[in-house]
Amino acid sequence: MDDASGDRLSKGFEDRRRSRLGRLLREADRNDGLVKAMRTARRIAPGGDELYAAPTGDRASDRLARLISQAGTEQPSAVRELGLAGVQVWQALSRSRGLHPTDSEVTILFTDLVEFSTWALEVGDDNVLRLLRAVGRASDPVITRHGGRVVKSLGDGLMAVFADTAAAIDAAYEACTAVSAITIDGYRPQLRAGLHSGQPRRVRDDYLGVDVNIAARVANAASSGEVLVSGPALENVDAGRYVIRRRRRFRAKGAPKDLDVYSVVPRFPSGRS
Repeated sequence: MDDASGDRLSKGFEDRRRSRLGRLLREADRNDGLVKAMRTARRIAPGGDELYAAPTGDRASDRLARLISQAGTEQPSAVRELGLAGVQVWQALSRSRGLHPTDSEVTILFTDLVEFSTWALEVGDDNVLRLLRAVGRASDPVITRHGGRVVKSLGDGLMAVFADTAAAIDAAYEACTAVSAITIDGYRPQLRAGLHSGQPRRVRDDYLGVDVNIAARVANAASSGEVLVSGPALENVDAGRYVIRRRRRFRAKGAPKDLDVYSVVPRFPSGRS
């Protein structure tokens, strides 16, 4: 047998071996028991309750998950289930490295527009949408610039969290000032803000618990353009940086009866110290 014949024979054996291996891998990938095992593993892996039904969103990991989930959908696939499990664990770990761990104290900020509902009923949807977009453009960048994160939009307001209370107060004051400069057909909106510090429970990208409720109640008690800060939050800052006036007779359902609340204005609103 010459060298050329030997090479062809060797190549034939290699091709058949690869063919058998490929067939075995395809059979394993479609094996009902293995597919079910991978699906079960994906359900109990971190993030399984969020990604399992249908990956959505515009993050790179969301797009990757959609590509994996749509590949070869005519057949069950253990490899596809394993790939999706990897993406959801990646997303879960990314969230766990977010701005504030659950056991860290944060300062919670709520804002909303004073008497917005009354105005909205009179002007129609187009003007309402114009106003809300303008408010978002004015307030969201201020939150981010001061190191905060907008947790969610609340229609005519927002909820945000900060690691630093002083930064949260400055952001709240600047947001109120920025929104007061907006004019929609002669209407000038007025923002109000409330802050409280505590250790709320973090659930994915949201925060829940008593401290969140207290922050919302503090915001509801604020007047137009006013920033109200709870006593626990004010303890975290240098009081000399602010003009502080205690709000007397503060009472709010769901807030501690002995909670002190203060109207706060930065002495250096431009950010100078």
